[in-house]
Amino acid sequence: MHSDILDENREYWVSLPPSYDQAYQSHKTYPILIVLDGRSLFGPVTEMINHMSTSRNGSRRVPEMIVVGIQSTNRERDFTPDKIVTVRKNDTGGGDQFLAFLEKELFPVLQSTYRASSYRVLVGHSLGGLLACHAYMKEQTLFNAFIAIDPSFGTWDMATMDQKIDAVTNVSFDRFLYMATANWGARNLRNRDRHVRFYESLNQKNSADLFRAQLEYFENENHFSIPLIAFYNGISSMFKGYGLSYRAVTSLKQLTAHYETISIRLSADFQAPEELVDRVAHQFMRSDDPEKKAVAYEFFEMNTTNFPHSFTALMSLADAQETLGDMENAIESYKKALELAPENGNAENRLNILLNAKN
Repeated sequence: MHSDILDENREYWVSLPPSYDQAYQSHKTYPILIVLDGRSLFGPVTEMINHMSTSRNGSRRVPEMIVVGIQSTNRERDFTPDKIVTVRKNDTGGGDQFLAFLEKELFPVLQSTYRASSYRVLVGHSLGGLLACHAYMKEQTLFNAFIAIDPSFGTWDMATMDQKIDAVTNVSFDRFLYMATANWGARNLRNRDRHVRFYESLNQKNSADLFRAQLEYFENENHFSIPLIAFYNGISSMFKGYGLSYRAVTSLKQLTAHYETISIRLSADFQAPEELVDRVAHQFMRSDDPEKKAVAYEFFEMNTTNFPHSFTALMSLADAQETLGDMENAIESYKKALELAPENGNAENRLNILLNAKN
């Protein structure tokens, strides 16, 4: 695409989740994961997200996401928030302009082209990690969470860092931040000290105990080996608890409270995954205990409330209603399901059987 803000053409790559084009999944929306330095990180991050978000292998540790890799043209210009004064002329200081390109030009294209939700994550390594930390501290940003992998703080002396942290408001603390720091050998203390100082200063700045952040040190990784393991740990930390096993669900109240905790941590609404709730409901439905069957019905209803445009959720509810002898509601549910998928022969067949039995 052409960027008027940057006055140049910019290349980006998009990976859609495995379920994006599957039958009866058109009601789903997906968070956007923006990966800086896309040429090196887009491929492995995409594969990692797809593996971690699928329910087929029993993982589903994170939600499915639309992964967008941004190809770098001038990292020194785009990823540095501040102009650095040097003897030789340099291009530093274009960080805010680059963020404006992402938020004002790229996001509208992504939102209009793909079924993207409003939740957005920024991932950056080195100078990209510096930009992620800068965006986290901004008063206004369209990003909700940040993974800063061994950020290069070399351009921020203590006075600059203190000035930036002093300007931070509680708005930033509603966002999630994961920072990873690598082992730099002989220069390690200097590197770690900067990261720790930044993290602890933000934590002290947070007077309302809202700091949703984690700093992790990787003793056995250097600046170049850290990106993938740090991303895995960072995205896992962000969505801790998301991959709840269906076997661990005991009640609707427990399940709702579990995902409310995640939503509070991420300052966004993350409902229990549709596939998880459906599996829990069917597990309860197979019981010979009438009380458990009634609980199963609550789970099926929960899915149709949370995902009213899901054909699968409506079909599961209709089947449960039919099994429990609630034929009137089953008919209505099958009708709603057919409105979403008029070509589905199974829904049409079940509806006709119930209508004929009624007549």
